[in-house]
Amino acid sequence: MIRKTNGAPNSVKSGAPISDVVRQHLETYLRHLGSERRLSPHTASNYARDLRALADFMERGNLPDLARIDSQHVRVFAARSHAGGLSPRSVQRRLSAVRGFFNYLVREKLVASNPALDIRAPKAARRLPGTLDVDQLNQLLDVPAEDALAVRDKAIMELFYSSGLRLDELVGLDVSQLDLPDRTVRVLGKGRKTRVVPVGRKAIDALRAWLRERATMANVADSALFVGRNGSRLKHRAVQLRIAYWARRKGLPSHVHPHLFRHSFATHLLESSKDLRGVQELLGHADISTTQIYTHLDFAHLARTYDASHPRAKRKT
Repeated sequence: MIRKTNGAPNSVKSGAPISDVVRQHLETYLRHLGSERRLSPHTASNYARDLRALADFMERGNLPDLARIDSQHVRVFAARSHAGGLSPRSVQRRLSAVRGFFNYLVREKLVASNPALDIRAPKAARRLPGTLDVDQLNQLLDVPAEDALAVRDKAIMELFYSSGLRLDELVGLDVSQLDLPDRTVRVLGKGRKTRVVPVGRKAIDALRAWLRERATMANVADSALFVGRNGSRLKHRAVQLRIAYWARRKGLPSHVHPHLFRHSFATHLLESSKDLRGVQELLGHADISTTQIYTHLDFAHLARTYDASHPRAKRKT
């Protein structure tokens, strides 16, 4: 089974019932995820946990050889994961990890086929992402320039909403990735894919103000666009806490977090432009089906308008 040990965080424990060959394949694949696939540490950790579960399943089922795993085994593995309390979304991720592992084994000619290809997780209920409306965003972005941190926070929130960045993308930005004259920012997204996205006028103004403050705060050797009190690159948690602080201060009723800006960016842009492919490119989604969830938000808004306005839809008072 794959265990966390000192010096080899995702290594496979020696002496497990699965064979030494299987242990070696698992270790090699986990290294492959970090080096060749360049997954984030968080994603790689999730994949390692899911493959630990596969190794446990093999041990309990007396399956010492990967070549003996067939589609029925994978189907039982998924069903037991769900019965053990995993949500459909988590089972889906677990199956994705198994598919990726077997794809790697097929590519390396270590097994003949991928037994997980046609196995599907239980259907998850579609959860529509939360958004802020335009009035709430205007309220939140009306940050007084009372000190350097407030100037920085305004620039962060304006950039989130202007360009639809993920939290990881924003904290990873260097000053050199921002092109103020061109009004664009070069972002390193998921899978280490680079995209260039536009930056709106108000975000540009806020960033110019922050760069003046940054010059007095940042450590000389630090290239980060956003820094904390200590002059070093701002951490994810610090951004989350500062946004929550401003939301409370502005009296917003719901929990406000960084990804809410991205959802709001996508929803408002799609409502105005109806250009699904364009929004997909701006968000950096590899699959347009990921972007299509925002069309459901747009329809939900239209449905509420219909219910409130159409003579045949209004409820009797």
